[in-house]
Amino acid sequence: MRAVMTIAGSDSGGGAGIQADIRTFAALGVHGTSAVTAITAQNTLGILEIYHLPPSVIVDQIIAVFSDLDIQCIKTGVLATPKIAEAVADLLSLHKIPVVVDPVMAAEAGGPLIEGDPAEVFGRLLPEATSVTPNIREAEILSGVTIREIDDMKRAAYEIYALGPKSVIVTGGHLNGTDVVYNGDFEVLKGSLIEGGTHGAGCTFSAAVTAFIAKGYDVPRSAKMAKAFVTEGIRGGERIGAGVGAVNQVAATLDKAERYLTVLNIEEALHTIKTINVELVPEVGSNLAMAISRAKTVADVAGVRGRIIKVGQTITPVGCVAFGASRHVGRVILAAMQADTNVKSAMNVRCSKEIIDACRDLNFVISSFDRAREPDTTSLAEWGTTNAIETSVSAGRGMPEVIYDSGGIGVEPMVRILGQSAREVADKVMQISAILG
Repeated sequence: MRAVMTIAGSDSGGGAGIQADIRTFAALGVHGTSAVTAITAQNTLGILEIYHLPPSVIVDQIIAVFSDLDIQCIKTGVLATPKIAEAVADLLSLHKIPVVVDPVMAAEAGGPLIEGDPAEVFGRLLPEATSVTPNIREAEILSGVTIREIDDMKRAAYEIYALGPKSVIVTGGHLNGTDVVYNGDFEVLKGSLIEGGTHGAGCTFSAAVTAFIAKGYDVPRSAKMAKAFVTEGIRGGERIGAGVGAVNQVAATLDKAERYLTVLNIEEALHTIKTINVELVPEVGSNLAMAISRAKTVADVAGVRGRIIKVGQTITPVGCVAFGASRHVGRVILAAMQADTNVKSAMNVRCSKEIIDACRDLNFVISSFDRAREPDTTSLAEWGTTNAIETSVSAGRGMPEVIYDSGGIGVEPMVRILGQSAREVADKVMQISAILG
């Protein structure tokens, strides 16, 4: 595994600084080392206090790591004073290691992080940089260019490039989500503003650039991949306190892992479903679906692509398990998750008095809705599920495990069995099947 280093400040709130850097390194498959330059008393609302470490202490940390590990790339974050920046720059000049400079000047949540003139702080360091990654506000300060549009970003990048770094990446999160890369040639990386947690976005981006450079990619390619990575981290970010939400560097990794496990869960549950009473399968067919924890759309819900049907006296899943394969059951699950995030799976089965009675015998929490009351502004799956849940909760029965409707003209009545996983839902359906015989 390749090793990298962050020379930066500690964020006690865990959203930015070294904490964000180390999470980014781990998510991208490189070993992260660190040299702490400052300790902040910080949370999501801002910085309360900042304590700068002596330059000699910072240098000692770097030397200790260099004496043992083969560092492939270094990033710098908070270097609060000219003396600290100069000490770090002098040491880095003795080594032929790529350096990514994140010219941090203030915290995303609020509060200054450097003392003195930024030109003094970064003047000695920038000539050592393989790349420098200012956001728009930082680029304005370093370049003297007021940035209002893409051409302004280009002018600022050109002026910063003249200060000595081999390349400049001006990130546009404070403008329109578009970044500009300059290394003698310009490249514009189109983007868009997205909702999510942004605390630690700059740290995450520069750390990702560092990781990709360590893996052998050039700066433009590293910038593109880092942009994609931080975009997913912002999209997956959540508010963890009262202030700005934090970037979630591992959101995409966890989602991918959970998608794989979700498919396995459904496939295992289908072995049970194949043995149930065929009378449980409605004429329109069934589907067994399950969502990932962070599901927002039906694309985050897996199901059987061609439904589950009865062929004679056998039950057959038609098609493979895939995400986005079940719109109706998927919407049922998404609506249920709004009330209880643990309820991530459902299956629709035939509705009959015998099946409802079996559910009562099993002491399942049961609720229903009337299709005739369905509004025109939403889908039946969403409205019906939400209505049935609200009815059950308001009656003091809690979250329903069974939701049914009596159908309508030309519409088959239906039962939806809910649970925390596909295997749990399959077990419930199997219990109903055992009572039916």
